[in-house]
Amino acid sequence: MTPRENILRAIRFERPEQIPMTFHINGACWHHYAPDVLQELMAAHPLLFPGFTRQAAVTPVLLPNQRRDAPYTDPWGCIWKTTEDGITGSVHGHPLGDWGAFAGFRVPDPETTDGTYPLDWSLVRAQVGRQRAAGGLVCGGLPHGHTFLRLQDLRGYENLIFDLLDEPPPFQALLEMVETFNARLVARWLELKPDLMSYPEDLGMQVGPMLSPELFRRFIKPVYQRLMKPARDQGCIVHMHSDGDLRTLLPDLLEGGVEVVNLQDLVNGIDWIAGTLAGRVCVELDIDRQQVTARGTPGQIDALIREEVTKLGCRQGGLMMIYGLYPGVPVDNVRAVMDAMERYAGYYA
Repeated sequence: MTPRENILRAIRFERPEQIPMTFHINGACWHHYAPDVLQELMAAHPLLFPGFTRQAAVTPVLLPNQRRDAPYTDPWGCIWKTTEDGITGSVHGHPLGDWGAFAGFRVPDPETTDGTYPLDWSLVRAQVGRQRAAGGLVCGGLPHGHTFLRLQDLRGYENLIFDLLDEPPPFQALLEMVETFNARLVARWLELKPDLMSYPEDLGMQVGPMLSPELFRRFIKPVYQRLMKPARDQGCIVHMHSDGDLRTLLPDLLEGGVEVVNLQDLVNGIDWIAGTLAGRVCVELDIDRQQVTARGTPGQIDALIREEVTKLGCRQGGLMMIYGLYPGVPVDNVRAVMDAMERYAGYYA
């Protein structure tokens, strides 16, 4: 079974060969860990890193908002800063922090940018062609933080929450600007006929969402539904990612046609995820990065991943897992996560 077929079967509950597992190494890790250590771990885990070959040196590609002490102004005019190479920064300059700037505000061109980074559609088209020719899964979608977070970046969080409550005259126009920009991106992606369209946007805090369910339903949910509908109509799989506590918003997300939910495990609760989502929608589980894998023992890590596989998985499918490695995790724990992901990928085989 090819990786593409295996993933599609997992999403569609059609008995995949194994649980799809993804292990992502953040760019900052390459100057926090000895490069040889990471490369040895990668070489020892071919299921997670198929086709891996050692390099003399690894130089990660840093996106414009991942460069230390180099502020980046995105095409919307938001100013990003980070203090760590490889770690995506946060917005420190909000171009519409004062509504007085709205009159002369210009929306970027989706023919040349996704809103966060420059975009060359001819290169995207070529990459999609290579992926399709190689039999890979073709994934399109909006940039991370496309709607609610884009509004937050433009206005600032506190301003945005008051906007949602007070609805000043320019706010609806700004919301429509952001939606129109995103709708044009969606249309361009759908011309390339991807297998899956992703709509990633962090909505949760450590406890609860960043906006009330009532405000989400009034302002953000209808935009999501309109942006997702063309993908559903074309037969694309609709994928949604959000960090944080999503429990009060998930019913609304599923109403919009989301077929794959990427969410964090311990923040939302393994038992809650099992009781609410398992068997109903494909769960792409984001394995804990805050507690067990960062400060626990290898035995505790193995037990956590085994628990998640047994509670959320089944022979029919419906489970994928992903882990993001960031600096600070002990090497023995990194190895334990890799070992467990490979060990339990075939649990239902």
